[in-house]
Amino acid sequence: MASIFSRIIAGEIPSYKVAEDEAHYAFLDINPMAEGHTLVVPKRETDYIFDLSDEEFAALQLFAKRVAAAQKEALPCSRVAVAVLGLEVPHAHIHLVPINSESDMDFRKPKLQLSHERMAEIAGAIASKFK
Repeated sequence: MASIFSRIIAGEIPSYKVAEDEAHYAFLDINPMAEGHTLVVPKRETDYIFDLSDEEFAALQLFAKRVAAAQKEALPCSRVAVAVLGLEVPHAHIHLVPINSESDMDFRKPKLQLSHERMAEIAGAIASKFK
């Protein structure tokens, strides 16, 4: 059975897409720690990020770097933090979280509840800066 991320990539489940290329897809986390919290995934479903080939791993990191640059330009933040946990969905993914302090990157804190309109606005802002 396809992971929820594969179903998002296939368009079976809606998402707030911020960037895409032939091998990767980036979309807003629907339970964000901060406005602009984005998930970056390879389109090829792989459970564990370190099971990607060296080339796939490097390409995913470079794609994530471009997404982070767009986030930094589109959103008020000091930095974009990176986390790879990989336990909640069996599909390799990178969390990119705009932060102003280290405490902004605490996965235990309550998640934001943002309206559809605000999520769409944030996704559009990041997408417009993606190069």
